[in-house]
Amino acid sequence: MSDIVLSALEAISPVGLQRDKWLNIGMALKEEGYPCSVWEEWSREDSKRFKPDECSRLWSGFHGSSNPVKAGTIIQLAKERGWSPQYSHDVPLDWDDVIDYDGDEDDVSPAYVQRKPTQELIDYLNSLFMRNDCVGFVASEVWQNEDGKWVPKRGNYRQTAGELIDSLRKHPDDIGATIGDWKEEAGAWIRFNPLDGKGVKNENVTEYRYALVESDSLSLAEQEEMFRRFELPIAAMVYSGGKSIHAIVHIDANDEATYRQRVLKLYDFLENNGVTIDRQNQNPARLSRMPGVTRNGNRQRLMAVNIGKASWDEWEMFLKTRLEDHLPQFENLGSFIDNKPEPPEELIKGVLRRGHKMLLSGSSKAGKSFLLMELCACLASGEDWLGFECKQGRVLYINLEIDPASCIDRFFRIFNRHRIDKSHMNNITIWNLRGHAVPLDSLSDILIERIRHSHYDAVILDPIYKVITGDENNATEMGAFCNQFDKICTATGCSAIYCHHHSKGAQANRRAMDRASGSGVFSRDPDAQLDMIELEIPKDIKDSIDHLQTAWRLEASLREFSNFNPVNFWFRYPIHFLDSDGYLRYAKAVGDNSQTETEKELSEEERREKKAKKKKEIFDKAYDECFAESQPVTKKDMAAKMKMDISTIGSRLALLQEYYQCKNGVIVRI
Repeated sequence: MSDIVLSALEAISPVGLQRDKWLNIGMALKEEGYPCSVWEEWSREDSKRFKPDECSRLWSGFHGSSNPVKAGTIIQLAKERGWSPQYSHDVPLDWDDVIDYDGDEDDVSPAYVQRKPTQELIDYLNSLFMRNDCVGFVASEVWQNEDGKWVPKRGNYRQTAGELIDSLRKHPDDIGATIGDWKEEAGAWIRFNPLDGKGVKNENVTEYRYALVESDSLSLAEQEEMFRRFELPIAAMVYSGGKSIHAIVHIDANDEATYRQRVLKLYDFLENNGVTIDRQNQNPARLSRMPGVTRNGNRQRLMAVNIGKASWDEWEMFLKTRLEDHLPQFENLGSFIDNKPEPPEELIKGVLRRGHKMLLSGSSKAGKSFLLMELCACLASGEDWLGFECKQGRVLYINLEIDPASCIDRFFRIFNRHRIDKSHMNNITIWNLRGHAVPLDSLSDILIERIRHSHYDAVILDPIYKVITGDENNATEMGAFCNQFDKICTATGCSAIYCHHHSKGAQANRRAMDRASGSGVFSRDPDAQLDMIELEIPKDIKDSIDHLQTAWRLEASLREFSNFNPVNFWFRYPIHFLDSDGYLRYAKAVGDNSQTETEKELSEEERREKKAKKKKEIFDKAYDECFAESQPVTKKDMAAKMKMDISTIGSRLALLQEYYQCKNGVIVRI
């Protein structure tokens, strides 16, 4: 196998090779037992990028995993560059090595470790059957059709696996003594599911344990590599003696309907991954090639038993977690030491990067749409938005709520009032979907196809309640919903900006990130959450401003940047503008019943006065009771009455010195 890997490696040039593929080659070489020097010498061909000691430094960080990179990666890269394997039949392979293949499959003679034919069949039977299972097989009962092909008849089906194994052990050097003589041109067959001993049809199958996977469209080496790479739950793998490998795969079905459903899923999966399957093999009573016999001079050889996953359920879990997840590969952090990627550029400086997500939340009718339209205008022109510098680019505004004509009219009013050159309108595209909105999980696919190659910098969806799928209070469902924004960002490279309304009730005393309606996912998911809340206009300026003017505060919860100080601004239809005079600096949010700092100071003074007054009332009552009982009243009397020590009575007298005097231990009221 080593010559094959090195031959494949020679066909791959490191010059211009993507870094992740270069790293995978290193990992594969280490996994296959090669020294680091092989990777290093090969890498030297790329003189521009080769760095001394880099290979050895990275090599030490390559550790095996449950899904390691192996030699197949190198072979596949070589094949993509026109290389084809040239195997030798002179050197016997180890049990786990790939079948020799020289391009002429009719001539293939796999050189696996020599084992007795009887032992191969015993291992096969032990792997697939219980001792009492009836096993169907065909050896001598064959006939030749008009095309000259040898075809099996019903054969034997009454003997149990235990009986066959005992006979094979009794005649260890003569497999024919157990199965009978077979025709050399035809070989022999065996049924891989147990029978009831009454026949060989599907209705005679007693348990739906296995299915046959066979493909002769790939080379033998490629077939085995695919079966192993996909970790099929293979109970036995047999070389057919011809063009294909027969994989007997766990199906583990309780009934025939489940069996057929799982077999179709298995076949569909393999075909979707480049393995053309013979679909005639899907019935449970199908015959497969029997290991241990010869066919046209080639051994129908048992290649392996019990490889891949242990069961169908385990393999399905493997598909979900490894093969069908479509997730990126793991990356070694050390590989970025000299090649650290630059973070995406900032579309809104200090707030939002390209390809990230931003949520704007606010109460209903708060003017969120106006604010987002102004953001469109600022991104299109490069103007500042609420004091934040914007990177000029192209924006798609998805209008889900406003009449199309009204939407366009708003944009014109915003451009006019902000005095933005209308030539920048060419950077804004509007998609009016009022009355045409569909759930986001459907809309996202349509959107991606429409803009994938349009080079937009941002997509703004306004508002999201129109496209929400699921219960907005259900964290799981909202997590799946928000994943659609990730999908849009990843597929298009643009930022996704969207708005959502506040929950019902007063919001002033809630944190900004907790005000959005529904699940907390809305506050945790976006890279930037901006929240706008209305402010009470201070009384001292209320009469001096337009009575239609409203005051607002923008607060942030940011993932990529430090949170900025709250931004106060005004809204006078149709635009927002900063509170440059600072009138709103100490303004409270509408509905905020908390106290200002001044109010807190006053209440603290009042609290102290109230406490002192209470202490005086308690002291007065105790003094009056002592005075009524005996005169004069001493500190000792008061300590006993108030259940305090004498020193505490002294401290209390110091606080009440305006009302009491104490001389020689006697207390007198002034």
